[in-house]
Amino acid sequence: MIQIDALSAFSDNYIWLLQDTAKRRCAVVDPGDAGPVEAWLAANPGWVLEDILVTHHHYDHVGGVERLKQLTGARVCGPAHERIPSRDLALDDNDRVTVLGVEFQVLAVPGHTLGHIAYFSDQPATPVLFSGDTLFAAGCGRMFEGQPEQMQPALARLAALPVQTEVYCAHEYTLSNLRFAKAVEPSNSEVLQRFEEVTRLRSENRITLPSTIGLERLTNPFLRTSETLVKQKADEWKGHSNDSQVTVFAALRSWKDTF
Repeated sequence: MIQIDALSAFSDNYIWLLQDTAKRRCAVVDPGDAGPVEAWLAANPGWVLEDILVTHHHYDHVGGVERLKQLTGARVCGPAHERIPSRDLALDDNDRVTVLGVEFQVLAVPGHTLGHIAYFSDQPATPVLFSGDTLFAAGCGRMFEGQPEQMQPALARLAALPVQTEVYCAHEYTLSNLRFAKAVEPSNSEVLQRFEEVTRLRSENRITLPSTIGLERLTNPFLRTSETLVKQKADEWKGHSNDSQVTVFAALRSWKDTF
């Protein structure tokens, strides 16, 4: 049984800490800063950091990798098509990697960066997804390197995972994302309810993650590009009809970039 906790980093990053409590071994996802991981290991003597999983090359996801590798000797796993510091295992689409006894499938999800990957496992009692900066709670990452023709299908691929899948993304962006979701679908009761709940959580400085694929399908506009009302809002924003889910997505993303 793997326990998953968040270690806060920078202003809004989460480093996900996977723990095998029976064997006192752990792994981390996207350690942009070594400090929070070092502090946890110091506070929990006897634990061994076995693996470091990386979703993409941005510094706020890899900045702590080299130091943690030097300190612990942990195996560094990351995308094959990006430059990842100290990488031991290069992972490509549909590869499989075993971490703390749990097998993860690697999913190529380009768009935010060209080589971005996600990690999915249906082996725990509840399936889990580490989505990096591709799929956020109620949102998605900016397209720094990719194109809508890459990112919309990537998001649709994640949306097709089992509805109960827990989504562990890398940033606390949920409240701002829901403000945008409300603008896109002002009559969506699921969005309004989630906005109220997340507003309360953030007022108490509490984490809003993990989400689930089922909840994202109901409230995330970037996964709802086939919905008539979402298309209408995208058309209004662009001033013309968008004839595909890719162009609807592109319109939403350009709107969100200036929202």
